[in-house]
Amino acid sequence: MNLILLGAPGAGKGTQAERICEKLNIPAISTGNIIRESVKNGTEMGRRAKSFMDEGRLVPDEVVIGIIKERLAADDCANGFILDGFPRTIPQAQALDNMGVVIDRVVSIEVPDERIVARISGRRVCKDCGASYHIEYKKTAKDGVCDKCGGEVALRKDDAPGTVAERLNVHHEQTEPLKAYYEKSGKLYLVEGQEEIDDTTRLTFEALN
Repeated sequence: MNLILLGAPGAGKGTQAERICEKLNIPAISTGNIIRESVKNGTEMGRRAKSFMDEGRLVPDEVVIGIIKERLAADDCANGFILDGFPRTIPQAQALDNMGVVIDRVVSIEVPDERIVARISGRRVCKDCGASYHIEYKKTAKDGVCDKCGGEVALRKDDAPGTVAERLNVHHEQTEPLKAYYEKSGKLYLVEGQEEIDDTTRLTFEALN
């Protein structure tokens, strides 16, 4: 089964991708991971991506698509795969179609923006050991102090409410239209993200059956 997972940053796509991967025994392909892997392995597309990254520029669509094409040709994708983080835009989805890649289902994890902002902006990370906490769901025993190493626990810049809201705006503008794109072909399935991860997983597998 060839799958695409959609969802806003912080909606829990990564966890669902891992669980589908384990149950169906197909690889979960994260765009960021395979770009880094291609650069490390020195593939043709990896070298092209590195030239942009070294200059601090975004890797263009044509290179990202080339890297995806290389990855999908690997033997472990013969029985299916999960794309997590690609496509992000309509042109990327069209490029995937033009490559002859057949997508069976597109699952979109739906979580309201306010819940995502609360979830991400509530995270706190230890500056020393990197341990992760949450002001509501996983509190430290002593406020602002890491339970593991005693280091300072603080809000990361990337997790600040304003930064999260900005990322969500980009998602709605660029990636949200993909739902309509895949709905036209009857491949789109919406899953309401739940407070409990296991409940979201149950609904995700119901969408796949």
